[in-house]
Amino acid sequence: MGKAELKIEIDPALVAEAERLGVDLPSAGLAGVELAVARRRNALMTDAERARDARAWADENAEALKAYRLRIERDGVFGEDFRTW
Repeated sequence: MGKAELKIEIDPALVAEAERLGVDLPSAGLAGVELAVARRRNALMTDAERARDARAWADENAEALKAYRLRIERDGVFGEDFRTW
C-alpha cells in the first residue's frame, strides 16, 4: 500500500527553527500523527482491553522478564554496593 499525501499548514517561524535544528519535517510529522493516534487509541480503550494488552505484552516478553529476574537474583541491582541507605 502506498502512502497518502497530506497538506498541512505550519507557522513559518516553526519551519525555519526546525530546519535550523536539522529536524526532518516529514518524519517528524509522521511521528506526531503516530503519537496522536496512539494517545487517542489509549484514551478510548476499556479497562478490559488494557488488561488484555498488558497480558499479551507480558506473554510476549516472558522470557526476557524471567532472564532479568534471574540476573537480579544472581548479581543484585546495579549500584547496590554504593547505597548508603
